[in-house]
Amino acid sequence: MDYNIHLIGLNHRTAAVEIREQFALTNFCAPETWALQPCDAVSESLILSTCNRVEILAVGPAEKCAQHVINCWSSVCGKTPEELSPYLYHYQDEEAVRHLFSVASSLDSLVLGEPQILGQLKAAYRKASAAHSTGLIVNRLLHKAFSVAKRVRTETAVASSAVSISYAAVELAKRIFDDMQQHEALLIGAGEMAELAAMHLIQAGIRRVLVANRTFERARELAERIGGEAIAFESIFEVIPRTDIVISSTGAPEAIIRTEDVRAALRKRRNRPMFLIDIAMPRDIEPAVNNLDNVYLYDIDDLKEVVEENQAQRRTEALKAKRIVDEETEAFSEWLQSLVLQPTIVELVKRGEDIMHEELALTYRRLGNVDEKTREALEIMASSLVRRFNHAPINYLKQGFVEARKHDREIRAINTIRQVFQLDAESTDRHGAE
Repeated sequence: MDYNIHLIGLNHRTAAVEIREQFALTNFCAPETWALQPCDAVSESLILSTCNRVEILAVGPAEKCAQHVINCWSSVCGKTPEELSPYLYHYQDEEAVRHLFSVASSLDSLVLGEPQILGQLKAAYRKASAAHSTGLIVNRLLHKAFSVAKRVRTETAVASSAVSISYAAVELAKRIFDDMQQHEALLIGAGEMAELAAMHLIQAGIRRVLVANRTFERARELAERIGGEAIAFESIFEVIPRTDIVISSTGAPEAIIRTEDVRAALRKRRNRPMFLIDIAMPRDIEPAVNNLDNVYLYDIDDLKEVVEENQAQRRTEALKAKRIVDEETEAFSEWLQSLVLQPTIVELVKRGEDIMHEELALTYRRLGNVDEKTREALEIMASSLVRRFNHAPINYLKQGFVEARKHDREIRAINTIRQVFQLDAESTDRHGAE
């Protein structure tokens, strides 16, 4: 009966970037470092850790699953549950499903309709599978989330315009440098965010794009796709002085560009303005860099204003998308309910069939020799009686279950049927002595 679904997390609405950095779980998603090992409190789990949110999807008992998740989460981050809890939201069962579907469909993103989150969710699912932390519920739920996201993309225009964190970053750069053809950019990191930023830079007319990544081959591949130039990661401090725009999006655990690095670059640039955008989590660039003259440093939270300007046309479409999410949430809830009910329904049907076979055997012994036609008629009648008798309790379970769940009475409803029909009783003679 432990089919309670929990979604516990924090995001750009509940926690500032400094808090999200402290509780990021990027380093605890590999099989060898998985933050939530299966136990009596958590049977299945998935960890989604991005720059804008950290969320844990877990399946387990209502009374202890959530607290176990919070304890494990805070512990691996070197914090206490009391330090983490003020920033958390906790959705359970149907609301957890609805929230996950909204996240997958990018309805809960900083940038409404941005496509990156779906890829991040798919990557999180692959990691959870590799860690052997998924099971029947999470597997079904994630596959359904992916199909919901596809429906939203194909049936609405919520993602029709080029709006994303990367797009917002380039929009900011265009405000500072009017003629992008006179400038060059350096991308540090060669992931999806970097590629999107590169595409927007090229569309904006940037003169040249350099790409650096710890794995040079990935930098070279991205550079080839966008018509840029790959450089060794160790060379970034050599090229920064001549670079006007730096967009960093690595997965480094700590800052890779420090205040003294930028100060040295400014001296070589003769204090010409530099534009730095840090879209990594944890941040790649020390926040103190923003205190330097002629330096414009923006992190993810700073992009909210630009993002808001580009979302207005998507809000009407988001209403259509939410209706799809509600519809699919209801469908998944029905499946989950049937999953919980199925063992009891199967046992109820089997109990009726067992009684039918026992009573038919008794009847045949009393009647003696029975011709085939009579035997067939008796079996049809007995089977029909069992089906009609089972109809009411099965209908009670199915039709009344939705309302029962609203008032946390679903287990009571199942237990009522199991007790009335003695489904948990030991093998006994319910028919008395012959």
